Amino acid sequence: MSINLSKGQRIDLTKTNPGLTKAIIGLGWDTNHYDGGHDFDLDASAFLTDENGKVVQDHDFIFYNNLVHPSGGVEHTGDNRTGEGEGDDEQIKINFSKVPSSIHRIAITVTIHDAEVRSQNFGQVANAFARVVDEESGREILRFDLGEDFSVETAVVICELYRHNGDWKFNAIGSGFSGGLAALCRNYGLTV
Repeated sequence: MSINLSKGQRIDLTKTNPGLTKAIIGLGWDTNHYDGGHDFDLDASAFLTDENGKVVQDHDFIFYNNLVHPSGGVEHTGDNRTGEGEGDDEQIKINFSKVPSSIHRIAITVTIHDAEVRSQNFGQVANAFARVVDEESGREILRFDLGEDFSVETAVVICELYRHNGDWKFNAIGSGFSGGLAALCRNYGLTV
């Protein structure tokens, strides 16, 4: 049975799920109707960071223009430009056995493409969630529903997967940013 997490909760992934080597981080959302005349295009990204929470090399930033990490440890399955339909809108696959030892955290984020130009923000996004699925069995391990705590933010750090004593854990973050993808990149040490 899947575990539902609240903002700020942390949980073991690999210790309590022995044999978990391949996980799918499924991300989903709905957009509230508004009269701005533009579709919403939400984009998932993964920032692979060192112990200081910084991305060391550009290829450690996985997004719609860089879908697969050179190690094969993290893979974005592709950009969904509408978010229509049920289930996951975008997915990031993680193979824990291939993630380089220099990577201590994998931050999973979602941003709104061209948010400022289109006058869009996460206050117009509903039912956002992240879930972790065991890729081998298809079993949902945990789910984190973000709630409706956002207003003007254009980017959200959904969660982090991080190493702790040789195992991987999940941290439900749900922290919003203004400034979209550029602000997130700067936060993680990338030059925009």
